[in-house]
Amino acid sequence: MSDLSKRRLKLWIRLLGVVRASENHLRDYLRVSHGTTLPRFDVLAALYRRREGVTMSELSRMLLVSNGNATAVVDRLEKDGLVRRTPSESDRRTVFVALTPEGLMQFELLARGHEAEVDSLFGDLSEADIERLTEILKRMGKT
Repeated sequence: MSDLSKRRLKLWIRLLGVVRASENHLRDYLRVSHGTTLPRFDVLAALYRRREGVTMSELSRMLLVSNGNATAVVDRLEKDGLVRRTPSESDRRTVFVALTPEGLMQFELLARGHEAEVDSLFGDLSEADIERLTEILKRMGKT
């Protein structure tokens, strides 16, 4: 292994560490401050981005999770009145999921706190740091 190869491996481990620590912090924040979970937040965020609603299959693809995992979270959100399921008029097997007005308000509240926590987590980064890191990550994403 070359020195550069070893440094890339260390970088990979450092990236994983940052992601895991940040995700754990956000999980704790959502649980303690809002009594919710990161998967619930992720589903609400996906539905917020697609206000017209999505099929369960689309939602699973957006979240990179199985249909079963998405269904379990949606079941709980529906029970809590935050999402609604609407059967497709053209295909009985297809169900659309969308935020309810209460779900929209709940997500906007969660999103403000989530953004503030992320801002705090990365607060030591300057604007130039963010620009450079974003550029690097975009370049890496093209491989």
